[in-house]
Amino acid sequence: MAPAQQPAGAGAADYPSRPVRVIVPFSPGGAVDGPTRAVAAELGRRLKQQFIIENKPGAGATIGAEQVAKAPPDGYTLLLASQTNAISATLYPKLAFAPLDDFAGISLLGREPGVLVVHPGLPARNVAELVAMAKERNGNLNYASSGNGSGQHLFMAMFASMAGIRLTHVPYRGSGQATTDLLAGTVPMAFPGSAGMVKHIQAGKLRALAVSGTQRAPNLPEVPTLAEAGLPGYSAYVWMGLLAPKGTPQAIIDKLHAEVKAALAAPEVRTYFAEAGIEVAGSTPAEMDAYFREERDRWARVIKETGAKID
Repeated sequence: MAPAQQPAGAGAADYPSRPVRVIVPFSPGGAVDGPTRAVAAELGRRLKQQFIIENKPGAGATIGAEQVAKAPPDGYTLLLASQTNAISATLYPKLAFAPLDDFAGISLLGREPGVLVVHPGLPARNVAELVAMAKERNGNLNYASSGNGSGQHLFMAMFASMAGIRLTHVPYRGSGQATTDLLAGTVPMAFPGSAGMVKHIQAGKLRALAVSGTQRAPNLPEVPTLAEAGLPGYSAYVWMGLLAPKGTPQAIIDKLHAEVKAALAAPEVRTYFAEAGIEVAGSTPAEMDAYFREERDRWARVIKETGAKID
């Protein structure tokens, strides 16, 4: 249980008076890690205090999320949440914290599509060829993900379900090793966020078959959406948002929201997001809360429809 709520104005005037920890419940170098660091650096410049990124990966982002849920609600420990947190709210039924109700929204930061990639050693050159190959192999085709309950896991599970194919999930402990093995051809395919894959695709180390958004990605304009590639209605995004422990004074939430809004408008952050193909989102705290719940409900339906489980 979170500590009792402090008075509404507690500490807001001089906040922050010491460094702020931002818990990223994923390994360094993943789809949401870099963008979060860019925003944290800008917040540090604006507020004259360090915003320190701490990576706490594992168990579908629940290890880092639990740490923040149980932290003092004083604005000095924040959580970078993503679709994985929304997924884990359903996929991990027995948690020592409430994945939604133990947090207060600050702001959405941005979103990017996932990209369905294969190692060049896999002969499939488009989605139709991959689907045909998967049907022929009948489950004997592996895909990597950054872990059980991750967006990469569920993006591919939804793809397999809509395409009517069986694939074998190979979960890793974070994006780093999953990407290493994908590039080596140890595991032939994956569905990571697009930002970290563009350089590998451009270098010919990976082949992009489709992106998961409703529109083509600006940094991968030649790659079709999955809807264009034969799966109408497919849509999924890697998103990132900032949360605080429930009970954090509203004045601190409001101050953080205002500063995040300014940070997202800063030239350095906008350039980083644009070059990575990340759409700047931004939201009010209430909109962040509502979006988190919508994503929880959406992925709960996907988990039920696909039969996805913790492997």
